Amino acid sequence: MHKFALSLLVTLFLAMPAGAAEKIQVVASFSILGDMASEIAGDKADIRVLVGPNGDAHSFEPTPADARKLSDSKLVLVNGLGLDGWMERLVAASGYTGPVVVASRRIEPRTMIEQGSANSETVTDPHAWQDLSNGVVYVSNIVDALAKADPANAAEYRARGERYISKLQTLDADIRREIAKVPPAKRRVITSHDAFGYFAGAYGVEFLAPEGISTESEPSATDLARLIDQIKREGIKTLFIENITDPRMIKMIAAETGAEIGGTLFSDAISPPDGPAPHYVDMFANNVPKLVAAMLNN
Repeated sequence: MHKFALSLLVTLFLAMPAGAAEKIQVVASFSILGDMASEIAGDKADIRVLVGPNGDAHSFEPTPADARKLSDSKLVLVNGLGLDGWMERLVAASGYTGPVVVASRRIEPRTMIEQGSANSETVTDPHAWQDLSNGVVYVSNIVDALAKADPANAAEYRARGERYISKLQTLDADIRREIAKVPPAKRRVITSHDAFGYFAGAYGVEFLAPEGISTESEPSATDLARLIDQIKREGIKTLFIENITDPRMIKMIAAETGAEIGGTLFSDAISPPDGPAPHYVDMFANNVPKLVAAMLNN
């Protein structure tokens, strides 16, 4: 009887679905990283995001609850490039000693002069995900990190990563075809803050913004006046609000220039599940048609 019961237990254990095994706990610093990790991990990992949908990682202030999320995790994913520098303090406060993986590793960073900075400071642009070829690098780095943290499911992570990369490469080609419909002289866009530099470099669009790379910086009156003059001079007809920024400044610029508000772009965060951009790929599906329509109207 005892031997039969033991045999039955072993049979039931072996018959358990793989998903019933305990998932590894992973923390991602912000929503775009969290979405990428979720696409790769499927049901094999529990992905917890610190700066959620529509959240601003530039100005995020971690809480003790965030430290607790790290303390029992097996892997932490960060963007790097200066976006989530607060994570270093959070890791120290939490007592977490596992791997902290920089998802932007191997990406050539852009630099620029930060608008509104007192000493014209040269800063690193952290928004590397806005170029889909960089998105492929992010995915590769996350796949490697998950496979190392959870070798038992490495093959699935790599298979899902390959499918995801193929999707991003197809989307990249689609975007290039859409942008090509706009004459180069018309490819100018005004957004809330300077988050689209990598998109600009990849797809041949010039972006102008009253705020610099970080949403914590404010434009000077001189910079703002110069931007308003440029909008009028170049006949830019449409301005965009970003989902993480206060819309009041763009609305004021619209009132000054007569330009219209062309809707919301997703730059630093995805939307909640019921919004128009709940996934990384959806950001581009939302943004690109709006940008193309606005630029054709310039």
